[in-house]
Amino acid sequence: MSIKQQIDQLRNELNEHNYNYYVLDTPTISDFEFDIKLKELQELEAKHPEFFDANSPSQRVGGEITKNFETLPHEFRMYSLDNSYSKEDLKDWEIRTKKLIDGDIQYTCELKYDGASISLTYEKGILVRALTRGDGFQGDNVTANVKTIKSVPLKLKGDFPAKFDIRGEIVLPFDGFNKMNEERIEIGEEPYRNPRNTASGSLKLQDSAEVAKRPLECLLYNLTGINLGVNTQFESLEKARQWGFKVPNASKLVNSLDEVFEFINYWDIHRHDLPYETDGVVIKINSLQQQEELGYTAKSPRWAIAYKFKAEQVSTKLNSISYQVGRTGAITPVANLEPVDLAGTIVKRASLHNADQIEKLDIRIGDEVFVEKGGEIIPKIIAVDLSKRLPNLKPTQYITHCPECHTELVRQEGEAQHYCPNYNGCKPQIIGRIQHFISRKAMDIEGLGGETVALLVNAGLISNYSDLYELTKEQVIPLERMAEKSADNLIQGIKQSVNIPFERVLYALGIRYVGETVAKKLAKHYKNINAIANASQDDLINVDEIGVKIAESVKEFFESEENVLIIERLKQFGLKLEISAEQLEGQTDKLKGLTIVISGVFETVSRDELKKLIEDNGGKVSSSISSKTSFIVAGDNMGPSKKQKAVELNILLINEYEFLHNIK
Repeated sequence: MSIKQQIDQLRNELNEHNYNYYVLDTPTISDFEFDIKLKELQELEAKHPEFFDANSPSQRVGGEITKNFETLPHEFRMYSLDNSYSKEDLKDWEIRTKKLIDGDIQYTCELKYDGASISLTYEKGILVRALTRGDGFQGDNVTANVKTIKSVPLKLKGDFPAKFDIRGEIVLPFDGFNKMNEERIEIGEEPYRNPRNTASGSLKLQDSAEVAKRPLECLLYNLTGINLGVNTQFESLEKARQWGFKVPNASKLVNSLDEVFEFINYWDIHRHDLPYETDGVVIKINSLQQQEELGYTAKSPRWAIAYKFKAEQVSTKLNSISYQVGRTGAITPVANLEPVDLAGTIVKRASLHNADQIEKLDIRIGDEVFVEKGGEIIPKIIAVDLSKRLPNLKPTQYITHCPECHTELVRQEGEAQHYCPNYNGCKPQIIGRIQHFISRKAMDIEGLGGETVALLVNAGLISNYSDLYELTKEQVIPLERMAEKSADNLIQGIKQSVNIPFERVLYALGIRYVGETVAKKLAKHYKNINAIANASQDDLINVDEIGVKIAESVKEFFESEENVLIIERLKQFGLKLEISAEQLEGQTDKLKGLTIVISGVFETVSRDELKKLIEDNGGKVSSSISSKTSFIVAGDNMGPSKKQKAVELNILLINEYEFLHNIK
């Protein structure tokens, strides 16, 4: 047997033993025997570097140092899930779902593990990349660290697709977490607070050898890609297991919401027996075709929902209430609490939302209050322990003036929050708007963070986001913690931001109620900033997904002389305030004013491609058939009730070939 064959044989054997031990939990050799084989492989590889393989089992011990984690785009966006906290929420979700798809519905129920989200990319069966969730559009490259996790296969087996992503959670089992803490206490160090944060922090350690020492596991639950060869979510879980992934066995295929409730009730009790943290159940429409029909909202898939188990509660004392001013001028009251341990983290503050919430709870400084983590993430006060209220506590009087600039607060009819109207003179609003402008989803200015923005404003160097483009290196170097290289990076990052496309610049302006999706709709419809600024309120309302509240806010923004002057300056600095020629290429008004429904399975184009073609040609895609539907692009397996509704409303059905021919 040649040296190469010996190395390959040892690698295959060790991969199989890793799989048996860490995925199947059924080891077939002792740890000692495994270590002997691993040492033999390491010695052979050291003597024969020409046979190096980055995915060899020997590489799992780590050793690669990563000083800066590169941010890379996700090929397929990582959406977040909508949360529900009651059975009624799930019933409402099912009603919404049944309005949009035909036929019987099966559900896949899975446990929602509480860890650090990860997306693994495999090409030809080899792990090539591991990205954190990040903002869903891009994440940090933590491949070197993830390769040290024994339950992550470096090489797949079976009939896997040529290329795909698989999503899951990096978790730290309770046993491993407790053992790590015992060791820390023994050497006099502070114990880690909870497994979830420890798992997440592990992924960003600079030395992968340190990550290898931590007993992390990777639980996978979702395949993403094109032509994956599966038709259902449940089938995809089974396939992933066959390829070598650790997929939890708790998942179950059910036929009704009653069976979903049975699954929830069972695991609400038995979750405490699990080796990992879990905070709920994820319910997914099983059919991938039905998933495709349902599609996504701006943030979440319509075909999945998370049911959160009842959050942990603790009681503590309310010491004081402070008031924060947001970038829109909205005032948020914050409860300052006697520090208390809640679900593994020390909680010192909790949001009180608005004046109505304070009045509803009748919360008073000095009260003993019950705190829980809303969705087990954000602490909130849910009640006052009136049995412990002292007789001298006075009702809370909500502030009448801004805590920062002392301007009298306003509260518009129908609004829950009070606002500071001093738009251009209230420092937290100014800082908040600039912080929003530079954020990742907006201008994404490298080298400039929120703290630096505050320093720049407080030093009098900038008073609005257009001032950023006149900053010089000499001006920023004297700032706290600003070295020469940092100053260079900041100025360079600002210069490069002029290449950000129009829809993101529009979002960056911070117009109230104009989020990412609305900014894209406005940019696509009006093509440039002048057209938006000159549009009437009625004209704005006619744009897809723009309501009265958004239209009023847009009009108000462009009626401000200060804002108009800032935008004129941004134009002079070269920011993109119109859609580029490249973006306009291929766009027409052929389908302007038409509302089109896509239904069924297609042969030559994907649903996403059809949707893009409709939008690029000025049409609007709708998920449900109504009297406003202009026509339906119908593929195979279109649901019978949708066909029936189309006939009743006398709506034209065309196939994909007719549609493609018509728009060309």
